[in-house]
Amino acid sequence: MDIKFCGAAREVTGSAHLITLKNGFKILLDCGLYQGSSKHMKDFNNNWLFRPPNIDVVILSHAHIDHSGRLPKLVKDGFEGTIYSTHATRSLCAIMLLDSAKIQERDAEYANKWRKRHGKKGKKKPLYKTEHVKKTMDRFKTTGYNQWFSVHPDVEVVFKDAGHILGSASVTLRIREGKKTTTIGFTGDIGRPERPILRDPQPMPKADYIISESTYGNRVHEEAPGEKEKLLKIIKQTCVKKKGKLIIPAFSVGRTQEIVYMLDTLSSAGRLPRIPVFVDSPLAVNATEVFGIHPECYDDDLNEYLLTDKDAFGFRNLHYIRSVEDSKALNTIKGPAIIISASGMMNAGRVKHHLFNNIENPKATFLIVGYCAEGTPGAELRNGVPEIYLFGEIKKVKANIEIMDSFSAHGDKDEMLDFLSNQRKSNKRLFLVHGDYDVQQSFRTMLQKAGFKDIVIPKLGQSYTLKTPKKGKSKRN
Repeated sequence: MDIKFCGAAREVTGSAHLITLKNGFKILLDCGLYQGSSKHMKDFNNNWLFRPPNIDVVILSHAHIDHSGRLPKLVKDGFEGTIYSTHATRSLCAIMLLDSAKIQERDAEYANKWRKRHGKKGKKKPLYKTEHVKKTMDRFKTTGYNQWFSVHPDVEVVFKDAGHILGSASVTLRIREGKKTTTIGFTGDIGRPERPILRDPQPMPKADYIISESTYGNRVHEEAPGEKEKLLKIIKQTCVKKKGKLIIPAFSVGRTQEIVYMLDTLSSAGRLPRIPVFVDSPLAVNATEVFGIHPECYDDDLNEYLLTDKDAFGFRNLHYIRSVEDSKALNTIKGPAIIISASGMMNAGRVKHHLFNNIENPKATFLIVGYCAEGTPGAELRNGVPEIYLFGEIKKVKANIEIMDSFSAHGDKDEMLDFLSNQRKSNKRLFLVHGDYDVQQSFRTMLQKAGFKDIVIPKLGQSYTLKTPKKGKSKRN
């Protein structure tokens, strides 16, 4: 069989990996949207490195858009197979893909208005529309964790909890070809142990071949034990002492709920200052409701907490904002407030407007709690730029910038190595994906020192025949 790397190859987003059996059966692992600014990737989302009608099944690791965001385009372009995922992943995809479609439609509308004003010919078309999302959701088939299921008479699959976001999973495939059975493991995004809300990542069954993410393969996250106290300190410094706004750019799914849960525990303990807290993202509001209907993903600590607090995502002074008018009104509030808003990289969504209106206010603080791709406002602020370009204006960075990487949902290099540690003896070849190339090189060196022998960093579009390392060879398609 062959494997072709069709996305997230020496890049952090756009996950897509194609397995083709000898009999022609094609399995696509993830179908993600590219969310970066690399020039060589500018046409990635519009094109395929395979023919969508030829794909038989998609196996989806989790709902983040960089893993699921091109599914509606896949359906639009002729895919008629089944999409397999966990129950919670489907629930999240239902709202996240719809949100993505609305963004595609809105971006196309704005672009066409601009083209018309400037006398440009041709029209920009959205990547896909809401109608394609509805057709996509009809193709889903869901299952729980730890249950082997068949996607083909010769292919069995099992999902193991990856501990990354609600419903996230590693994927292990047992593929029979003649008398031989080959096991392939796909980590998806590796979560972190002892994080709030979710269970710890479960180890994958031993596999012959592993496709592993490598996002933070060159760093160790700051320790988590003091994060609640650090968050409280930032709240007091910004909202109590300076009476300013604390703005937290956060991904709508996962990060927002984790922060709200942490604030909920502080509120229940009587430690949270009495200031208004706003979750300003319709997607985050909907996602929080999805979290409430999937307790099968909760860890023991949250289940115990729910015995004394029936709503872990709701407390006095917490307000969920849906309407555009209410969102705009947040910028006219006088006095302290906490605003949690998407997107986490500050390159889109409502938080970009909060950035525009507050970045020159020395009383305000922006707390960055997640990965920011190069070229995004979040990355620029992480790098300490003195000014930033927003909506056609140059803004001076006068607000305080804080960073808390302990909130990351991605395992760091030590946590990823620990997750992969049970694969040392069984693994014939390990492919590193979902990472920047320099980071992947660093992680490869670490894995080699740990005893992994054949580690490959594939290029976009590169294919490999899955044989033993001595006989295997790569080829370009």
